[in-house]
Amino acid sequence: MNEAMTIYPKPLRMGSMAPDFRARSTMGDFQLSAQRGHWVIFFSHPADFTPVCSTEFVALARRQADFDALDCRLIGLSVDSLYAHIAWVRALRDLFGVDVAFPILEDPSMAIGRAYGMIDDDAADSMTMRSTFFIDPQGVIRATTAYPHNVGRSVDEMLRLLRALQWVDGEGGLTPEGWTAGQPALLSATESPCAEPDWFCRFENQ
Repeated sequence: MNEAMTIYPKPLRMGSMAPDFRARSTMGDFQLSAQRGHWVIFFSHPADFTPVCSTEFVALARRQADFDALDCRLIGLSVDSLYAHIAWVRALRDLFGVDVAFPILEDPSMAIGRAYGMIDDDAADSMTMRSTFFIDPQGVIRATTAYPHNVGRSVDEMLRLLRALQWVDGEGGLTPEGWTAGQPALLSATESPCAEPDWFCRFENQ
């Protein structure tokens, strides 16, 4: 006898359209689709006034100009209320001397977090939420990362990945491990002479 199977929503993947939503933020009403035409890094954090999240937000605020130069909008999200976000931003400014110049969205019902698969439908709280979505100007999810609540993200890696995504869009090439702007890119295997011993892993201009 066949048993009934539970049908789950299709998870978001690279190449999926980022679900649109509206939410209140520290910088007014926010709608994701209004960011079309720009790169977006949409990221969640477990809670305001927590150690790991505070270091991330301080680092992001200090590197804001680097993201601006890449035409990228930073968008934060947690289940905390708008009032908690505002109080936390003020505390970060007073303690570390930084201004968080990007919006932090409230998600008290966890509806946005669940729509993005940041937390399980069964989760009672948001402690698993440290997810990041890299969304291109057309609204397509191009890359994702997920960290446990007790491990902080690297802002340098966020910038490196963003630059690599933008580079492959513009140049159409492949980037090797740890690639940063200005380093050689890779040729695809079909572009390399098969007679060469390194045909399957060959750098441009080699």
